[in-house]
Amino acid sequence: MITISGGAGRMGSDTGLPDERPAHDIEVQSFRLDRSPVSVADFAAFISDTRHETDAERLEGGAVMSFGTGQWRLVPGAIWRSPYGPQGPEAQADHPVTQVSHSDAEAYCRWRDKRLPTEKEWEFAARAGQDGEPVYAFGDRLLREGEYLANVWTGIFPVLNTAEDGFKTTSPVGAFGTTPIGLTDMAGNVWEWTSSPYGPYGPYGDDALQADNPAAPRVQRGGSYLCDPKLCHGFRVSARGHATPDSAHMHVGFRCAADVLN
Repeated sequence: MITISGGAGRMGSDTGLPDERPAHDIEVQSFRLDRSPVSVADFAAFISDTRHETDAERLEGGAVMSFGTGQWRLVPGAIWRSPYGPQGPEAQADHPVTQVSHSDAEAYCRWRDKRLPTEKEWEFAARAGQDGEPVYAFGDRLLREGEYLANVWTGIFPVLNTAEDGFKTTSPVGAFGTTPIGLTDMAGNVWEWTSSPYGPYGPYGDDALQADNPAAPRVQRGGSYLCDPKLCHGFRVSARGHATPDSAHMHVGFRCAADVLN
């Protein structure tokens, strides 16, 4: 894990999508954050030790998008071991685990004596080590000397993925380097669950909205390999996704956080 010193920061964007507005000042306590998203191998160890049944297994499937049409459907047997369904490729050990619900992510983090990060902590970490208003967790440009700095959609979504960045689906954890403070995969690859309920920013604070409603959608951050810069552009530092806590998708994973002990 990487220790992130707390302090004042900025959250949101006045030029982003409506749910990113308004940009506002925040205060964050020091915390620790996993260097990388939880891998398939990490999650397999958790399952072996706890015999945890994921929501996708309990509900007999997860959400899979059809390449070419962009349509989402519930695929029986699409679980963390086979995120695209029984007929698709098996999940690779060094890739981020997917087809995990918010509840599954919480269970894993508890097993590690950790917790999910808040949305506020996640964005604070994504901006850390950079001056001004960075576009991405790694800076202001998606490409450096012609090389992609994140695993995103390249081509024409959803018809054609040219894989110019080297991958059509998930990539190995850490394949695109680190942010200035040493975190990997904070943009692209997979969306990541946070502990925060989803709602508009407002006077009560982003973490307080619907906090007592266990069925309220939870915020996801970081974008994924399905994010097209010309469309959702979800891998920007201020971009937000969300889903219900029991849902599982082929492009959503997580990483854990922890408090800094005094």
